[in-house]
Amino acid sequence: MNKLHFSITINAPKEKVWDTMLSDKTYRVWTEAFTTGSYFKGNWDKGSKMLFLGPSEKGEMGMVSRIKENQKYKYLSIEHLGMVQDGKEDTTSDEVKSWAGALENYTFSEVNGNTELRVDMDSVDEYAEMFQGMWPKALNELKNLCEQ
Repeated sequence: MNKLHFSITINAPKEKVWDTMLSDKTYRVWTEAFTTGSYFKGNWDKGSKMLFLGPSEKGEMGMVSRIKENQKYKYLSIEHLGMVQDGKEDTTSDEVKSWAGALENYTFSEVNGNTELRVDMDSVDEYAEMFQGMWPKALNELKNLCEQ
């Protein structure tokens, strides 16, 4: 499993960055870099089940996850447990077992009146290059939303 790291400095308080990142309306905008039509089902409370979804020809597709940690305005950790394909959850297949437990962590730090957002995530080799292209676009869109 690869450890990928991304960061961006946003000219906004960390509370605004947090709220913009996790609000349903703006989440759908900045995550377009990953999948057109991205959205989530669930809530951001520690221990909550969360589905990160997008449309496909045969129904919803995406990730089955759990909020591992939520320290409001400071740190969010998401543990990925499985996939959703054609609207069905899969947390037991061999494919899923090869990466289940992968983490996606967000750290919010105040730096000179701005917010530094750091993303640290686990990725299997086959998706690392894809994420290297997607994350900078997504973070730039989040920055644009926060600085409006």
